[in-house]
Amino acid sequence: SSQNLSEEFAEAARQLKKEAPRIQFGKMDVTHQHDLRKEFNIQTFPTVKFFVNGSREDPIDCRGVRKASTFITWVKRRTGPSTVLINSTDQAEAIIKADDLAVIGFFRELHNDGVEVFCETARDVPEMPFGMTASEDVCANYGIQRNSLVVFKKGKPVHNEVLEDGTQNKLGLTRLIKTFTLDLVTEYNIETSVKIFDVPVENHILLFTPTNSETFNEIYENYQSAAAEFRGKILFVLVDTNEARNGRIFEYFRIRDIDVPAVRILNLTSDAKYKMPADEVTMENLKEFCQSYLNGKAKQHLSSEKIPQDWDKMPVKVLVGKNFHSIVF
Repeated sequence: SSQNLSEEFAEAARQLKKEAPRIQFGKMDVTHQHDLRKEFNIQTFPTVKFFVNGSREDPIDCRGVRKASTFITWVKRRTGPSTVLINSTDQAEAIIKADDLAVIGFFRELHNDGVEVFCETARDVPEMPFGMTASEDVCANYGIQRNSLVVFKKGKPVHNEVLEDGTQNKLGLTRLIKTFTLDLVTEYNIETSVKIFDVPVENHILLFTPTNSETFNEIYENYQSAAAEFRGKILFVLVDTNEARNGRIFEYFRIRDIDVPAVRILNLTSDAKYKMPADEVTMENLKEFCQSYLNGKAKQHLSSEKIPQDWDKMPVKVLVGKNFHSIVF
């Protein structure tokens, strides 16, 4: 909530006052400040923007940061080096073991495009520590090919991304790395729903199934395998249809008991929904569905009658599936 964020923001300001007195924190209620809202294009609340060198042109958006400690890291990485330079295996181990997650860049030399993309990504992912090294000893110790980014989870390498060919962009890497704050497949519930929407991946695939069915284990295994292949591009979510508290999400996707197991893709930006054409939840069908969606070939699923022309005429509006989400939410 805005209140929580405001308190964390104030805590970050208190802590940084000693360490970095040049960085000023301010808050503003823009309810009646229409000119400022327009100038800085503020559409959602709360919004945090960082102004650099006294200029009001192009402030940097600080998105998805909710804790004081993360605010502090975010600001420090914007005003100083965004990654720790690692010269020894001991240093590397210290970073890798200090937190659940750590990201290390292993490079041939510390001045190339890959390093730049890596450092920029670190600025946008303040939730986890970033280190980089060009030390032959460190690279040899982990047996990692140079010019690659490695995500460590609980001290073990779980993902290796080669930064050699220059095709990686900052946004793609940011999305990929942030997905490691979630499980490969995240079960939807009240606690995880906030985390799911915090990860900046706009394509979500949802598997609706009772988790106590006889076929569940087999289906779930297929779903996890597909999730590993599309990590960073599509977020994989599991919805237990036995859980009564998930009722609203079934209604939103118009899922009935006879439909399960069902697989849907949702694009958060356009709110478009897609239904997997095949009924069987096999690895092959899931991969084909995800690939055709990413290639722009999947057909939208419109489980709704047409919006009536006069839906907006009377005080009580007429809602159908196609306008339900945009009007209600």
